[in-house]
Amino acid sequence: MRRPHGDGPVAEDGSNGGGNGAGGNGGPAGSDDQTVALDLERLILDAPRRYTPYQAARAADVPMELATRFWRAMGFPDIGQSRALTDGDVIALRRLAGLVESGLLSESMAIQVARSTGQTTARLAGWQMDTFLENLTQSVEPGLTRADVAYPLVELLLPELEQFLVYVWRRQLAAVTGRVVQAADDNEITSGRLAVGFADLVGFTRLSRRLEEEELGELVETFENTCSDLIVGQGGRVIKTLGDEILFVSEDPVTAAGIALGLIEALAEDDTIPALRVGMAFGTVTSRMGDVFGTTVNLASRLTSIAPKDAVLIDGEFAAALEQNGSVAPPDLDGPGLAEALSAAAGMPPSGQAPGPDAAHRFNLQPMWRRPVRGLGLVEPWLLSRRTRTA
Repeated sequence: MRRPHGDGPVAEDGSNGGGNGAGGNGGPAGSDDQTVALDLERLILDAPRRYTPYQAARAADVPMELATRFWRAMGFPDIGQSRALTDGDVIALRRLAGLVESGLLSESMAIQVARSTGQTTARLAGWQMDTFLENLTQSVEPGLTRADVAYPLVELLLPELEQFLVYVWRRQLAAVTGRVVQAADDNEITSGRLAVGFADLVGFTRLSRRLEEEELGELVETFENTCSDLIVGQGGRVIKTLGDEILFVSEDPVTAAGIALGLIEALAEDDTIPALRVGMAFGTVTSRMGDVFGTTVNLASRLTSIAPKDAVLIDGEFAAALEQNGSVAPPDLDGPGLAEALSAAAGMPPSGQAPGPDAAHRFNLQPMWRRPVRGLGLVEPWLLSRRTRTA
C-alpha cells in the first residue's frame, strides 16, 4: 500500500496547514519532504491540523499560560500562531486541566506527569522509528523511495505498537503500585534505602574513535541488552542507560551483589565488548520521575570510576549489609573479625550476629586502601568477589 500523495492535513480554513508542525522543522510548502511529513503526521494523529495554540487553549477552556507549560513539559517547542494542533491536543489539555480542577493532582504534579510522559515516550518513539526504518526499509523495491515505504509501514505497525505500549505500561504501573503499597510510609516511597550500582565499560571513549558508526551502535546495543536482561532477570531495576554506562538499583544488597558479579562474568565471555567495572553503594536514595538521586548514588558513581577492570567495588555500608545477611565468608586473617571491620567502615555499631552456615556464604570481601573521593571525603572501598566452592 502506498501513501496518499499530496493531500496533506486540511485546516478548518481550507489550507493545508503549512508552517512548522508541533515539534517539526517545517519546510517549503509543497516540497516532497513536507508532504511526506504531513501525510505521516495525519496518519499517526488520526486528525487534521485545526488550531493555533491560542485556539486550542480556548477550546480546552485552559488558560494560555498553563497550556503553554503543559505543552513545553511534554517536550514540544513553541510554535507561535501556526495552525498545527488537533482535536487530540485539545482533549489532552482538557484532561490534564481537569485533573487539576478536580483536586486529584496539583498543578505542579500535572506538569510532572506531562514532563515524565513526554521524556519517556520521546525516547521510545525515536528509538522505534530509527530501528524500524533502518531494518525494514533496507531492501526497498525498485521505483520506491524510503518515504514510499514509510507510510504503509507505519500504518501496519501503529495499532499493534499502541496496544503493546498500553499493555507494558499497565504491567509496569502494577509493579510500581505494588512497591508503593508495601512501603511502610510515604517517606519510604521517595527516600527508601536501596543498593545502587553503576556498570561502566572501560576505555569506551578510545574505542569509539576506532570503530565505525555501525560497529559502535552494535556494541552499545549488545552491552545494553545483555546488562538489562541480566539485571531485570535477577530482580533488579534498570534506571537508565548512558551509552557505555548503566545505572541499576535493588532493594536487596545480596541481589545487587549477585547482579554486579553476573554482569562482569557475562560480558567477559564476549570478546567484542571491553572490560567492565562496577561500583555500588547502599543507603538512602531519593526517587523522582523514574530517576534516583542522593549521596548514595554519587558514591556508587565515584566507586565505579576507581574500580579495577572486571571488578566490583562497594562501600562500607553495602559490605556491612552483606555481612549481616550472612552472605560473606569469614576472612582468613588475624585481628578483628569481619563484622567489626565492616561495622566500623560503615559507621555502624557491631551487629553481634554470628556468620551464617558455610553454605550461605556467597561472596568474599577484601578491604582496599582508604582514599579521598571527590565531594565525599575519605572512603574505604571493599572489593567484592564471588566465593568459589571447595570440595
